[in-house]
Amino acid sequence: MISRREMLKRAGAGFGSIGLALAMQDKLQAGGATSSSSRFHFAPKAKRVIFLFMNGGPSHIDTFDPKPDLAKHAGEHPSGKRMRASRGSGYFPSPFRFRPHGDSGVVMSELFPHMGRVADDLCVLRSCHTDVPNHEPGLLLMNCGNQQPIRPCLGSWASYGLGTENRNLPAFVTLCPGLPVVGPQLWSNSFLPGEHQATRLDTRNMSVDKLIANLRHPSFTRPQQRAQLDMLRQLNRLHADSRGNDPQLEAQIRAMELAFSMQREAEDAFDISQEPKHVQDAYGSSVFGKGTLLARRLVERGVRFVQVYDVDKGKQPWDTHKDNDGRHRKLCSYSDQATAALIEDLKQRGLLEDTLVIWGGEFGRTPYAQGKGDKLGRDHHHTGFSMVLAGGGTKGGLMYGQTDEFGMHAVENRIHVHDLHATILHLMGLDHERLTYRFSGRDYRLTDVHGRVVRDIIA
Repeated sequence: MISRREMLKRAGAGFGSIGLALAMQDKLQAGGATSSSSRFHFAPKAKRVIFLFMNGGPSHIDTFDPKPDLAKHAGEHPSGKRMRASRGSGYFPSPFRFRPHGDSGVVMSELFPHMGRVADDLCVLRSCHTDVPNHEPGLLLMNCGNQQPIRPCLGSWASYGLGTENRNLPAFVTLCPGLPVVGPQLWSNSFLPGEHQATRLDTRNMSVDKLIANLRHPSFTRPQQRAQLDMLRQLNRLHADSRGNDPQLEAQIRAMELAFSMQREAEDAFDISQEPKHVQDAYGSSVFGKGTLLARRLVERGVRFVQVYDVDKGKQPWDTHKDNDGRHRKLCSYSDQATAALIEDLKQRGLLEDTLVIWGGEFGRTPYAQGKGDKLGRDHHHTGFSMVLAGGGTKGGLMYGQTDEFGMHAVENRIHVHDLHATILHLMGLDHERLTYRFSGRDYRLTDVHGRVVRDIIA
């Protein structure tokens, strides 16, 4: 008995192995191991993505979607609505002032003085909606396109579709201080090949040695490590030849090669202390601000997709069931500073044009109050909320879509999460209907059988 690989080597004086090599090369290119312009379905506008994720769900009512009618009906309960938050104190107007910014007149609340400076670069989506108002399925849907933890995430699909531009760094990195609800499933490759799993870094300590474990070998020099890795690769190849194609083994080999390459590259890429003081000051001293600065350093070096989670010791800081107003003042202060600094920094470096910045959470907050007393909160809200895009081929200075007069429901130019995903992939040069992976007898895609590209927001 001989393996199929061995048969192809022997058959036809070796021509079979040539065909196999070409077939494997095509498969490798489709799987995202190398970067090639042939991967794009059409010319991309965005080469890289930074997703600033406000874990818990920011309030659209207090940020980008002013609703003055709430003040006229303050305290009234939504009629005919059987929603769990309706037990609260009725309609709850925002205490924050809203005004237009920039030449385009993009309206946002006083909580965003820094982002007001970059208003003409912002594409504010006011008509987003999702399927459920609970964190776990909401997080999974926004990150993975499915309410259950069984599908690859957006970053993994981008890595699979486009590969990496830097062999010494991962294609997909998640910067997350602690673990949010659901945790690693939010940046999982699931059934996609293992190299498309995100490299997750805990940004609570920004020392390079703490960000990346075992960065320096305590005993061996780099040449000695290279020799060990070469020997291990040869043993793995011998093993693979006897077993045929083994995706898990291939993923392990690539992971070890990447880890070795990162030993050389990471000390530079992950060290934000190399940035000038005025740049560090612009992003701020918060954990989120430092993570956002690191995201810019990574995309500058060819990392394809970076998630920056705003997580507080494993909790969801934007989940403002109590003291919504006070907590949003604090949360927006550092998020506003870091986001504006990122957009200005990318623009100054000539990177904003082909870097897509996304700001938002898994859903919004209710237009009515939750709780009693003087520190009212807002509950989860999924039928209408806001997301913000900048750069990457989107139209700047645009407010797109509308919710109703109370901010309850998206009513004009509605954008489902699947539509958002389809648009992000489109900006990256990928057709969401053609970016598929065959698993368990069927072809899967990020948007499943849904999604449409929101072409009105594309420059």
